Amino acid sequence: MVNLQKIDHSESPVGLDLPKLRSHLAQNGMTLDASFVPQRFAAGFGNMNFLVEVDGAPMVLRRPPLGPIPPGANDMAREYRILSHLHDAYPLVPCAHLFCDDTDVIGAPFFLMEYRPGLVIGAAIPLEVKNAWSSDIPIGQLLGANMINVLAGLHAVDPAACGLETLGKPDGFLERTLRGWTKRAELSWAGDPAGELQAVLDWLASNRPAETKKPTLIHNDFKLDNIILDPETLEARTLIDWDMGTIGDPRFDLAILLSYWSEASDPAAMHDLKQMPTACHGFPTREEAAQYYARASDCDLNDFTFYRVLATLRIAVVFQQLYRRYQSGGTNDPKFAKFNDLALGLLDFAFQISRGKYF
Repeated sequence: MVNLQKIDHSESPVGLDLPKLRSHLAQNGMTLDASFVPQRFAAGFGNMNFLVEVDGAPMVLRRPPLGPIPPGANDMAREYRILSHLHDAYPLVPCAHLFCDDTDVIGAPFFLMEYRPGLVIGAAIPLEVKNAWSSDIPIGQLLGANMINVLAGLHAVDPAACGLETLGKPDGFLERTLRGWTKRAELSWAGDPAGELQAVLDWLASNRPAETKKPTLIHNDFKLDNIILDPETLEARTLIDWDMGTIGDPRFDLAILLSYWSEASDPAAMHDLKQMPTACHGFPTREEAAQYYARASDCDLNDFTFYRVLATLRIAVVFQQLYRRYQSGGTNDPKFAKFNDLALGLLDFAFQISRGKYF
């Protein structure tokens, strides 16, 4: 089976203490294969994922990134709980095998989960995938529909049927979410001018809709590179990255997806985001994707501009937090040095969405 996930090879990966890990697994009746060289998946700016071999089978070890962690982020215990319960009800979720909250083992909480190889698409569709595509359906049209179908399928799962009815606090979800991202934004730009931040926060505070939609399980960071695909059919094999999963308004999950969804006519910040290749290849527009979701889920999109603005504020804050991590020495990755400008550009885009200039 072809595995097109990019990985960095290292005999001693940063973020793992192999002797302590081997000892801890042995105490839990598991054997870390000493002959297998762990490999780090080289994707994203958040949690660290390593391919290891345990009891003769490949598994993924997942842990938070190095450096300071924003409150509520990178929650390994939460993610392990979700995977442990949701796998049977929603088979796209990988099976979790072991959780460890002892930071003396590898320096942070971690868990082991099932490894499902496949194709991960980030900012660009790999050339070999484009060259091999022979369908009359544009590749972006299929990928766009597949994403929406996966999201709608998740939102159709009954949390109570898989023991996750107490995962979150659905009452007051929008108010609490707005309050949380407002606080994070103010902390992220504390002491610095932040473009349209205050105008965006004022608009959101004045336009929060009533909470009328039945809460569902939501992923809270749903995007293309969190779906592992079959390399030939581009059908979803698994949905990963569940550390922010909760119960809440499914329209916010859709808005988060669309906050990564660039279009050809978007301002520079949305192209600099480089998260999904949706500005070409025949992908539907954000509005078309939203309407497709509405039909697939029987969900109305009343007051959806609020969700779009809030989700775009969210991603602006995330990139500003990453910039702060770079400033504080939590990472020396030079890409992070540009995230302040990107965050300000996304704030301006959120402002323009609130004024109806973009969907």
